[in-house]
Formats: sequence, C-alpha cells, structure tokens
Amino acid sequence: MQGLAASSRIVLVVFLFSMAGAAAADGRKRVVSSSSDEPCTKMTLYLHDILYNGVNNSQNATAAPATRPTALGTTYFSNNTFFGMMVVFNDLVTEGKELPVGNEKPAALAQGFYFYDKKETYAAWFSFSLVFNSAAHKGTLNVMGADPMDEDTRDFTVVGGTGDFFMARGIVTIRTDLVQGSFYFRLQMDIKLYECYV
Repeated sequence: MQGLAASSRIVLVVFLFSMAGAAAADGRKRVVSSSSDEPCTKMTLYLHDILYNGVNNSQNATAAPATRPTALGTTYFSNNTFFGMMVVFNDLVTEGKELPVGNEKPAALAQGFYFYDKKETYAAWFSFSLVFNSAAHKGTLNVMGADPMDEDTRDFTVVGGTGDFFMARGIVTIRTDLVQGSFYFRLQMDIKLYECYV
C-alpha cells in the first residue's frame, strides 16, 4: 500500500513538471526582474466604479451591493463605515482618466468584488480580474489586496494571469483619483509586473 502511495506521488510530480514545461511551449520565456526599479512590464490604467444608487442609474451602473452593511457598521459606530457590505462589480478600465464615449472601447474590464472590512474607518478588501480583449492585450491579470482608504497609496498583489499575462506576478499601486458623492470613484492603478512570460 505504501508503494502505491509513493508511486502516486511520483506520477503527480512528473505530471506537474510536464504541465509547467507545456505552459511555455509557445516559445515565450520566463523573465524575472532582478530589481524593484525595473519591472518587466508596467502600465497605468484607471478603474471607474459606478455604484447602483437604487433609483435612476441602472443604465450606467457597473457595481451593486450584494449584501447590506451589518448593524455593527451602521448603528454602533456613528461614522457609517458600511462594515460587512459586499459590492460586486464589472467596472470599465481606461488608459486615460475619462470614461469611454460612443463606440470607444475600454482598455479592460475589472470583474470582481470588494467588501468593507473595518468597523472604525473606511477600509475594504478587493479581489478582481482585469480582463483584456483588445488589439494591445488579450488575457487577464488577477489582483487582490487590502484597501485602507485613508492611505494615499495602497498596494494590491498580482497573483497570476492568462494570455499575454500568463503566470504574471507583481504589484498594483492604487491611488484614489476622484470621488463623486457615494456612487462614483476612479482609481489610478500603476501596474508593475516582476515576473512575466515574453
């Protein structure tokens, strides 16, 4: 029985190594940056979150609460931090600060969720994929991290990707670029990838 378990482990290891080799079979080479000052890929994009207001913006809304804030976030603390509320989004991502107009296409879509996770002040935790489908890029970047909103800049982690961003690793530094009321915000995302396949 132990011999069978050991041979199963060997088969699994061989399978995993064969999958790793097959993944780069398209000729791309793995590049790992040797310095935090020299990422293998960098870009700046803007995420536009238009929260559904429950009344008259359903045509333009790209995000909606999936849960209500808990009583801890709305009654115990007078600052109304939305503690426990989860928001699901399919936000437009652009290269410039303006939203696309007419037939103009966004650079990507940000698809995922965030939830408010602090009782005393505004803070959230994000998990999303940047979905690229343009002439410039195809594929996804998978991003997650804490967003202490009182900070000027916050870092999210790039935990993987597909297509042009196959197995990417890096950092997304975000800055709140604009807030309009309770239903629109724009984040500047400075993306630096330190592990790329090129």
